Amino acid sequence: MLQVLGRVSSVNVRKVLWTCAEVGLPFEREDWGQGFRSPHEPGFTALNPNALVPVVVEGDFVLWESNTICRWLAAEHGRSDLLPAAPRERAQVERWMDWQAGELNNAWRTAFMGLVRKSAKHRDAEAIAASTAEWNRLMGILDTQLQRTRAFVAGDAFTLADIVLGLSAHRWFATPIERPALSAVGRWFAELTARPGFIAQGHPEHP
Repeated sequence: MLQVLGRVSSVNVRKVLWTCAEVGLPFEREDWGQGFRSPHEPGFTALNPNALVPVVVEGDFVLWESNTICRWLAAEHGRSDLLPAAPRERAQVERWMDWQAGELNNAWRTAFMGLVRKSAKHRDAEAIAASTAEWNRLMGILDTQLQRTRAFVAGDAFTLADIVLGLSAHRWFATPIERPALSAVGRWFAELTARPGFIAQGHPEHP
């Protein structure tokens, strides 16, 4: 059985759990990371030298990097609806997944760590304000895309792009910041929250 190493409060772990739910794959999960066993333990760094969650283990196969894990799960289980096989259609999905992992993650870090995680390293008010402004700007880009598709992030169908960005949206809505009214994001997110794979994660108080 697939083992997922990582705490549920990690947005990156929840990407993997939601993808498992969508493909109908049972798994066992162990708590690692903040508040639990340290990923800096030698046994963990032997699996992931970056000492970050999640890590998945299936027999002698080990994989880290959350978006890569999601891609592998979809491909391994023949879910071309979640990750298309055709190169151009697949690129549309992967583009938004990469944008989430790079641009959006980097934008929210200071605001989220300062306001939610209460990190001592992220207390500068100006830095938090700048992070919030950039986060909101990028969510506006997502809103424009959703206005264009009138459905899901990459087009008419639900894909991995909606999983990873849906969890980003969850974090955006849950963080105590001033947010612009983004109607397309709101419509899309409401649809995502009705999916069993989203509901199964239990909605952590601080995503």
